[in-house]
Amino acid sequence: MLRRRQITSWLLYDFANSSFAVIIVAFVFAVYFKKVVAANQPIADLYWAISINISMLIVALLNPILGAASDISSNKKTYLIFFSLLCIAATALLYFTEEGTVLYAMCIFIVANIGFQTALTFYDAFLPQLTTPSQYNAVSSLGYAIGYVGSLVAVLMVLPMQETPRLTFLATAGMFFIFSLPAFFFLKEEKRLQDISSRNVFSTGLQRVQKTLSKIKDYATLRNFLFAYFVYIDGVNTIIFFAGNFAQTSLNFSLEELAYFFIVVQITAMFGALLFGKIADWFGTKQTLLAILCGWMLITVAMFFIADKISFFLIGGSAGLFLGSSQALSRSIMSQLTPEDHRAEFFGFYALFEKTATILGPLVFGVISAFTGNQRLASLSLGVFFLAGIFLLQKVQLTSKT
Repeated sequence: MLRRRQITSWLLYDFANSSFAVIIVAFVFAVYFKKVVAANQPIADLYWAISINISMLIVALLNPILGAASDISSNKKTYLIFFSLLCIAATALLYFTEEGTVLYAMCIFIVANIGFQTALTFYDAFLPQLTTPSQYNAVSSLGYAIGYVGSLVAVLMVLPMQETPRLTFLATAGMFFIFSLPAFFFLKEEKRLQDISSRNVFSTGLQRVQKTLSKIKDYATLRNFLFAYFVYIDGVNTIIFFAGNFAQTSLNFSLEELAYFFIVVQITAMFGALLFGKIADWFGTKQTLLAILCGWMLITVAMFFIADKISFFLIGGSAGLFLGSSQALSRSIMSQLTPEDHRAEFFGFYALFEKTATILGPLVFGVISAFTGNQRLASLSLGVFFLAGIFLLQKVQLTSKT
């Protein structure tokens, strides 16, 4: 019963934080920033990319050290709560953004995204202690599916507020806070006694990071996977960050049409996470993930040729199928490869690779869009990330069932 309550609390956190992912990162604020705050100027894509890059760079520097420190002191939950509350508070402050407040909006978004992305590291690190390796695919996929239910609820929440989009930022903060409370209260952390007397936990964490980096050759399979993940997740995250801007700028979507578009994406993402979790159990996680990456590459090509809104809805539905599944199966592989005594630390490196990768993709998209005025060309460039990811993932040697 206790284990079931912890898993339920963990799943509800995915429901909670998905409101930030869809409303702030992908949908309302992303579009509001370009259309209102930055007066719909082409340079707004570059401003948005810079905001993403700064936040991801800071997260990339923080995550391995904080992950190692939390392993030493067994306090992943403390870090989860702190960075979640940081994101929630900054999200509420986005209410005060308006036309011309570009610098303020960028700074507050950077703080919010740091909180969101860093909290995810500690959230992910709870997975191995909640279930057994044979259930990683199922529980991880269920987490993403529940998350997309949360995203769907968040998008539906937008519809009555479409005339006052700033209210959605307050509503997002409220939803994130309320549904995070079960995780804050009921998640229990496995305590390990470690001798850290006379040494600061953060300096010890830094030393462990340096030690892990020096011995990374001892974890060849994990290292190869992280390099593959570094490349392909960049393409996935860049599409998430710019989907709303692409629809509004290149296809003239209204806010209401965008809401319906993201409803379609959340529904297909929910089913995709569950469906491909089962397929991975049948055919192997790696082979399933390779097929998903091929699907992503085809989507970037389709976005280059898209000419109407209906086609974009169809592409969005297809992307949704691959969205949650690519993230869930990646987390599952990482859980399988992570040494038990270094979970948060290694998930810190997992986040490090994801966040540093996400610096490159948005920058490429933002620069191409700003200097050519062609978002379709910028979207096509993302196919290179998936192609390289497929090549690198094939080099990852896993057991026959993974």
